[in-house]
Amino acid sequence: MLTKLALGGLKNRFRDYAVLFSGLVIASAVFYMFMALATNTSFLTKNSPISVTPFIFGFGAVLLAINTLVYIVYANSFLLSMRQRDYAMFMMLGAKGRKIGQLVFLETVVIGLLATIAGIAIGMVGTTFIGQWLIKTLHAPATGFSAIWLPAILWTLGFFIVLFVFSAIYNARKLLKTPMMALLHQAQTPNRIKQRKTTFAIQIVLGLVLLAIGYYSMANIAVFQLMAIPIALVTIVAGTYFLFNSVFVALISLMKRNKPFAAEQLHTFTLSQLSFRIRDYTRILSVVSILFALALGAITVGLGFTHDIPMLVNQTTVYDVTVTSPNAATRAEVNKLQGVTAKHQYTLKSDAKTVYVSKAAIDAHPLEIKANDKGLNAPSIKVNSRNFDRVIERYPTAFGVFTGNNRGKQMKVADAATFAKLGNAQTLTTIKVKDFNQNYDTIQKIVTMQQHQYPRLGNSNTDQKIAFYDIINGMYSGLAFMGFFLGIAFLAMLASTLMFKILSGANYDQRRYLMLQKIGARPQALRRSIRQEIGALFLLPGLVGIVHVLFGLQMFKTLLSQPYANLLVPFGLFIVLYGLYYLATVWIYQSIVINKDLAAKA
Repeated sequence: MLTKLALGGLKNRFRDYAVLFSGLVIASAVFYMFMALATNTSFLTKNSPISVTPFIFGFGAVLLAINTLVYIVYANSFLLSMRQRDYAMFMMLGAKGRKIGQLVFLETVVIGLLATIAGIAIGMVGTTFIGQWLIKTLHAPATGFSAIWLPAILWTLGFFIVLFVFSAIYNARKLLKTPMMALLHQAQTPNRIKQRKTTFAIQIVLGLVLLAIGYYSMANIAVFQLMAIPIALVTIVAGTYFLFNSVFVALISLMKRNKPFAAEQLHTFTLSQLSFRIRDYTRILSVVSILFALALGAITVGLGFTHDIPMLVNQTTVYDVTVTSPNAATRAEVNKLQGVTAKHQYTLKSDAKTVYVSKAAIDAHPLEIKANDKGLNAPSIKVNSRNFDRVIERYPTAFGVFTGNNRGKQMKVADAATFAKLGNAQTLTTIKVKDFNQNYDTIQKIVTMQQHQYPRLGNSNTDQKIAFYDIINGMYSGLAFMGFFLGIAFLAMLASTLMFKILSGANYDQRRYLMLQKIGARPQALRRSIRQEIGALFLLPGLVGIVHVLFGLQMFKTLLSQPYANLLVPFGLFIVLYGLYYLATVWIYQSIVINKDLAAKA
């Protein structure tokens, strides 16, 4: 009988459970997709371009696990809030506490297990697309990659099952310790905060001071070193809470006192709705604003890393590829290069210790190197016969790319007479292209063919740009991928968390909206009130989160050349996705609280 009642409750609240279930499915799918890559070390270390990424993915997995833990806590709270009234009714009908505890435990674990299994299935599909994107970005072959990855399945199942078992135990204990009448009326109990003006003032000042300390530590990470992160974490989290707990409450109070504004349309009702459970909202808004900052910051920094890859690679050498006396197959590949902007051929001659370049040739088309001691914006230096000795003395390693198969020999300029007497002639072709990434595969083939043609080059040609590109791209693309992935994961979870919090009270708000409809409130006015109320709950943490990000980017001044460049793309993308969650929340909430029959008659 108890099981039938429980199933009946699930059926009656199918819409609410669908929201919860879909959120848990998304969480487990995102977790599986990330773990399918993070635990596949054979794929991550198979090739040098991504050999430095296992640590990056391991760090990302820890961050994702923490974020998922926070998300599950709120999802678990939403689940309990939906069912606590039903459980209280069961107790009133004579059900024993032990049976209720078993029912709570079973329901929580079953919902979690089904959502996890569904999430893993969806995650396998998503991993295929994510993996292919990563492979293309890192220029790595698909060797070792698998969308169906057993360690990821076990990690996801184990992680979520443990979380849901502990959640089920917590739910059962909390339910059994709460008085029956409190369960029946808990969602209808107002949580208005009655504080003195001095308390509000203290919280506002304390919040601003803590935020200032956090922002200062991030801006001066070079001074605080690793301590900057825990300092910022503690002060910004605490400062955000005090700010919401004081400013948000004071703002609502001021708007309610503004009689003309409060009397307009349904503003009084909207403000009363916000203040009804304001204590819970201040906590959730604080958490959401922090997650918002983490998500937007991750995407912004990820884009920053991808933006810096070409610039950092260009600091190593001016030329995209250099070719020494190519054979027919190599010349064919050189002819396939697209968007060639500059191409010059030199004749080099060598003896046992030295490689010579003709004075006439280098004066006609000076060689170019990077002043690699000038930092990120290192200028190019044109090398001719007049400044050759001075430049090679200052930047000896920059000339290795010109010696080719004669690596290790000293390079010199020879006049026409001296050059004519030398033997062992070779050609050196320097090439620049408009888009290195577009020509990556062709350049890789050219360098590989040169290695086969000249075994002295060994298994790598570290003077070529592609060698630096592989190292930098492997590291920065891994960071960028992690930033994108964690950013989207944080966004999905924070928006779902806020959605859960808002929708958890929708069934109880339904009575108040029904009362307004019965006394003549138009459905359009009710919908406008709902949009305003939910809009405030989405907008406030979003604005605070953006401010956190703008200050937080100070930490990346030493890693990114322009951390504040190209903010429009990540901010725009994030706002659009965040807005879609807002629209979904408004639609679901309106469908619950507005009586369709009365709305049709209005």
